Amino acid sequence: MAYHSGYGAHGSKHRARGAPDPPPLFDDTSGGYSGQPGGYPAPGTDVAFSVNHLLGDPMANAAMAYGSSIASHGKDMVNKELHRFVSVNKLKYFFAVDTAYVAKKLGLLVFPYTHQNWEVQYSRDVPLPPRQDLNAPDLYIPTMAFITYVLLAGMALGIQKRFSPEVLGLCASTALVWMVIEVLALLLGLYLATARSELSTFHLLAYSGYKYVGMILSVLTGLLFGSDGYYVALGWTSSALMYFIVRSLRTAALSPDSMGGPSSRQRVQLYLTVGAAAFQPLIIYWLTFHLVR
Repeated sequence: MAYHSGYGAHGSKHRARGAPDPPPLFDDTSGGYSGQPGGYPAPGTDVAFSVNHLLGDPMANAAMAYGSSIASHGKDMVNKELHRFVSVNKLKYFFAVDTAYVAKKLGLLVFPYTHQNWEVQYSRDVPLPPRQDLNAPDLYIPTMAFITYVLLAGMALGIQKRFSPEVLGLCASTALVWMVIEVLALLLGLYLATARSELSTFHLLAYSGYKYVGMILSVLTGLLFGSDGYYVALGWTSSALMYFIVRSLRTAALSPDSMGGPSSRQRVQLYLTVGAAAFQPLIIYWLTFHLVR
């Protein structure tokens, strides 16, 4: 049996070949940790693990990762179904946004009281895309806001040690169900009121999805400043959203064709618009109050 150089006595390179060496009492396992006496791992091998383990709350990180996967999976499913039943060309209008439009629209959703002109602009009887008209509804902000809401809900549940895939999935599905119910109720109300408006299903989805912006701000404020901050942000975002919905839907629901109709029909359409706006704070509270403790 040959020994590696430097393993035996000092100054000897190889042991003379004579009688066969006796079998070792113990197997040589020092190769697993080269250069370390006693087979112990090199110092510092656990440093990376310890640092990563201590960076942030593990439950919050896991919750955000799971929420991201749920949001991505849901987005893929929605896109697949839309390709089956809806023309993609019709959706391009609602996603024709740019950075300037998104920034201005978010500011309008948070503080709409100084905005003057709420009418959608047209060019040759065709409405201008959102990037050219601040009053045009879009689906980009509602989509991104919904994904952000799911991620934020996962982080909030993780911080509170209440995270589980079932709870986060229930939170996301509940938000989607409420939005579908709201859109169906508005469509039914417009049908019963026989309103000749320019509101389509995509318009209603856009206006209904803007509530997620206020939900995100309310939850973030609640996580930073507690329940008092949550209720202050809830009151502000709810009132701003109600004002925005009334001013935006009033022009579309009370179209010029319906302005000349009976006064009773105009009142029904106005009540429908105000009712849709008044319902927003209830949904925002119902979907966010359990995330702030």
